[in-house]
Amino acid sequence: MAALTTGNETEELSADTILELLANRRRRYLLYALRGRDDPTELSKLAETVAGWEHDVPPEEVAQNEYKSVYVSSVQCHVPKLADAGVVDHDEDNHTVVLSENFEQLEPYLQLVVLDEPKDSTLHAELEADSGEGFIRQIRENVARLKP
Repeated sequence: MAALTTGNETEELSADTILELLANRRRRYLLYALRGRDDPTELSKLAETVAGWEHDVPPEEVAQNEYKSVYVSSVQCHVPKLADAGVVDHDEDNHTVVLSENFEQLEPYLQLVVLDEPKDSTLHAELEADSGEGFIRQIRENVARLKP
């Protein structure tokens, strides 16, 4: 039987927890990579994607040491922290991750911090392409409405 690590499902996340989870860019990138995926994703694929975004290159051009850095820190630090908060479910036997119930609480804040990502980056381009209606454009419009 697979060892599924889940966090505090359906438990309300505190403001401190939300801010702590989003404070690390690599954790945000992991969450961006998992958005819109219903099936568990292999950590190795996530690490390739995140390393590509960090170095602004396509995943297939990521150097081995850059990939390894992302993979190891994800396994040892970032995924367990997200799982403890109930934001992801981590199958340790299959080395896969999928978003879980508590992600819904985190997503509005993740949408705000995406505005700080470099506008000419591969991450920005992919987030725009993944959203049929322009994910980043929608966020900018919503934030503009909130400003007095």
